[in-house]
Amino acid sequence: MAVSSTPARPDAPTAPVARAPRRPRGEGQWALGHREPLNANERIKKDDDPLNVRARIENIYAHRGFASIDPQDLRGRFRWWGLYTQRKAGIDGGRTAVLEPHELEDEFFMLRVRVDGGQLTLEQLRVVADISREFARDTADITDRQNIQYHWIRVEDMPEIWRRLESVGLQTTEACGDCPRIVLGSPVAGVAEAELLDPTPALEEIVRRYVGDKRFSNLPRKFKTSISWLVDTPYEANDIAFLGVDHPEHGPGFDVWVGGGLSTNPMLAKRLGVWVPLTEVPDVWAGVVGIFRDYGYRRLRNRARLKFLVADWGVEKFREVLEKEYLGRTLLDGPAPELPAKPVDHIGVHRQRDGLAYVGAAPVVGRVSGTQLARLADVVEAHGSGRVRLTPYQKLLVLDVPPERTNSLVAELSTIGLEARPSAWRRGTMACTGIEFCKLAIVETKARGEELVARLEERLRDFDADISIHLNGCPNACARTQVADIGLKGQLVVGPDGRQVEGFQVHLGGGLGMAQGQTAGFGRKLRGLKTTAAELPEYVERLARRYLASRTEGESFANWVIRVDEEELR
Repeated sequence: MAVSSTPARPDAPTAPVARAPRRPRGEGQWALGHREPLNANERIKKDDDPLNVRARIENIYAHRGFASIDPQDLRGRFRWWGLYTQRKAGIDGGRTAVLEPHELEDEFFMLRVRVDGGQLTLEQLRVVADISREFARDTADITDRQNIQYHWIRVEDMPEIWRRLESVGLQTTEACGDCPRIVLGSPVAGVAEAELLDPTPALEEIVRRYVGDKRFSNLPRKFKTSISWLVDTPYEANDIAFLGVDHPEHGPGFDVWVGGGLSTNPMLAKRLGVWVPLTEVPDVWAGVVGIFRDYGYRRLRNRARLKFLVADWGVEKFREVLEKEYLGRTLLDGPAPELPAKPVDHIGVHRQRDGLAYVGAAPVVGRVSGTQLARLADVVEAHGSGRVRLTPYQKLLVLDVPPERTNSLVAELSTIGLEARPSAWRRGTMACTGIEFCKLAIVETKARGEELVARLEERLRDFDADISIHLNGCPNACARTQVADIGLKGQLVVGPDGRQVEGFQVHLGGGLGMAQGQTAGFGRKLRGLKTTAAELPEYVERLARRYLASRTEGESFANWVIRVDEEELR
C-alpha cells in the first residue's frame, strides 16, 4: 500500500537547529595548545630564535653596514642584544604615530648595557666610559632599570663593543626584547647595615643560568625582575619581585610578588604569600618565568604581560600552578615584609656594616656622559674605593669609602656634576629618554627635566619636602609616571595661541608601598588637567607653594592631594 505524505503548512513552526557551543577564542597560550603565530612579533620569534641574530650582526651586518640589515632583524631580533634604532632627528611628536618605522628611524642605535643589581667595578666603569667616548658620542644615560644606555651606536662597531664589555664581565644579552630583562637589585646589597641576608648570590645565579638560555628567550613579552632584601627597589612594578622577610620559624628569606607592570594598563604586583629561602630563589624565579612562557597571552600584544594572567587567574591559582606544575613541591607560607619608617634612596653619606661608608649622588634626570664617568672613576679610585652602584632611580653610589674621606669625595663629586647633597628637586626627578632618541616619544623629556630642576632650585631651593616628579615622553610609563607624586605623561596639547604644542597630562599623588603608612596607588588624573611644556615649571612651582601653605604637620604630598579641592591642584 502506498504511503501518502501531507505537506507541512507554510506557517507551521520548525524545530530549532541545534548549534555547537561556541569555543572560546584562544589567547595564544602554549600550554593549552594555541601555538600558531598570532601576531607579527610571534612570527618573528617562531621563524628564528632572536638570540641567533648576534652571529649575523658580527658576520654580515657589521661588515656590510646598516642597509644590509634584514627588517625582521632590525625591528625585532636586534632587541634581544640590547639594540633599538633611534629616532631620526627633526621629526616632531605629532608625526610619531603616523610615520612608518623606516621613516622614523635613524641609521644609529640605542644600546643598553645590563648592569644586573646595579653593580659596577672600577674596571667596568672605565670600560663603559671609554665605549661612550669612542663609539657613542659621549652618551651614557643611567636608566631607572639600572642599565647604562648609549646612543649613536653604529652596527659596524658592535663586535668591538661586545668584545670590550665582555672582557670585563658585562653584557647586552637580553637587555631588551621578549625575554628576562635586567635583574634589579639593591644598590647596597652586601654592605647595608639593615640587611639580614645578601641576595646577590641568587641574583648572580639567575643571570648565570638563564640569561641567554633559549628555554626563556621567547616569552610573550618582556619580563622584569627585582631582588632585594631592603625596600629600595620599585618591587610592586615588576613581573616578579623578591623582598626580604624574616620568618619567625625559618629565619631570613624572601617574600614573593608577581604581576606588576605599568605602561597603558598599570597594575601593582600581588603577594603570593610564600617564604622562599635564598637557595631556592632561582628555582622559584624560573618557575614563574615558565608559567609566563607557557600560559602567557600571545594573541594580542597589548595583553601579553604577566600582569594580565595574574589578574585573570588570581593569586591562589597562580601559586597552585607554580607549585604543582613547575616546582613539584609546596612552598611555605610566609609573613609580609616590614616596611621602613621612611622611603630609602641612599643619597648622601651612610655607614656600611663593615665600618666604611657609601656615598649616594644624583645627576640630573639620569643624564651622564662617558667623560663624566671617566672622571668619576678617577675620583673613586683616589678615595680608596673600587666599586660603584647604579640605582633604579637614575642615581649612583660609591661604596667602601673610608669615613674620614667622605667629605672630600662629596666635594669632588660635585665638581663633576654629581651631587651627594642635592636639592629635593634634583633628588626626586626622573625622566625617560624622550623624543631626542626614542621613536615612540611625543615630547622632549631629558632637557625639560633639566630645565624644571634648574627653575625649581632657583625659586624653591630650600623646599623641605620630598616630591617625586617623573617625566615620560609617551603613555608607556618607562619613567613610572603613575606612581610619582607628580607624574607627567607626554602628549600634544593646545597652546595659548590655539596651536598644538608639546605638553603633559598630569597625574598627582601616585606612589608605591615603600614605607610605613604609604598605600600603593596610581596618581589622580583630574579632568582636563594638562600643561604645556613651556608652562610646566610655573605649574609645578605653583603646586608646591600651595602644598607648603596648606599641608598639615607631617602630611605627605600624596595625602594632601587626596584631601584638597581639585581647584588647588590646577
